[in-house]
Amino acid sequence: MRTIPLGLAAVLAGVLFLPACGLQWAAAWRDGLGSEGSPHDPSCGAPSTDTPITSGDLERDGVAITGLSVRSRNCRFSAGFQVTNHEAEPFTYTITFAFVSRSGAVLSNAEQTVPAVEPGQTVQGMVTMGGLPPQEYTVGGVHVAKVRSVPADEAPDPAGPCPPSGVRVTLGNGDAAMGLRVVGLHLENCSTRAYHLDGYPQLQLLDEDRKPVTGIEVLHGGGGISTVTGFDDPPRPVTLKPGQSASAGLMWRNTVTDGTSVHLPYVRVNAKAGAPPVMLTPELDLGTTGKLGVSPWKKDKLP
Repeated sequence: MRTIPLGLAAVLAGVLFLPACGLQWAAAWRDGLGSEGSPHDPSCGAPSTDTPITSGDLERDGVAITGLSVRSRNCRFSAGFQVTNHEAEPFTYTITFAFVSRSGAVLSNAEQTVPAVEPGQTVQGMVTMGGLPPQEYTVGGVHVAKVRSVPADEAPDPAGPCPPSGVRVTLGNGDAAMGLRVVGLHLENCSTRAYHLDGYPQLQLLDEDRKPVTGIEVLHGGGGISTVTGFDDPPRPVTLKPGQSASAGLMWRNTVTDGTSVHLPYVRVNAKAGAPPVMLTPELDLGTTGKLGVSPWKKDKLP
């Protein structure tokens, strides 16, 4: 989840394996020279010929746009891309693409996850724009807006096979109002045995390069950040039967006063002492507050 929605609804597209076409295709599409179907069909909001698309827009953090196309029969704008893992271990990538108008305004965001890319491997994929009727916009291009990458063995997986730990840890729901941020942590027992919790999630805060950050105070409870129902309740033992789940929460403010504003994309979470870590991306925009509150695990109520 994201504490601040990306604007228009994201459309997820499954990974498709495509031939590599190179950045030349993207440049040609920008110049109106090539696309699938009719690139100048006005009913589809034809790709603009004057949108500046720089190399920085086309490539970021191992992700590169390899091509753009429009299908006239259904006015679907798509972007081909490739992900190259320059790390020494397998990584999972979550990429946000921004489809933009000829003036550069974001028309629609789309998010794509590419799991377990091996070191040195390049994986091809495609993402499709959605969010508005085609007649209401003119697509000018696509940018790689954001890339988040985590070690594959620490990546959250809400739908795959149950991890060896027997639990899935993922981001839950969040809220943002008047500078206050609250985001949930969700833990599901997907094993065949009971799972026991007693206390708070253990957190390690990481910067853009996934390096540990010091100087941020992690507080049990609200710590004076705000009063949120249940956040300051004392921890109690929790036993989860197979299929049951528990939740905790993170809370912070993005207030900026004196000093340098802090933004930490990643948090490494251990559900309890000795549990294997899971790296999540709550996008902690901590401002200059230097504080993050965490609530204890609580069993979720049955529906």
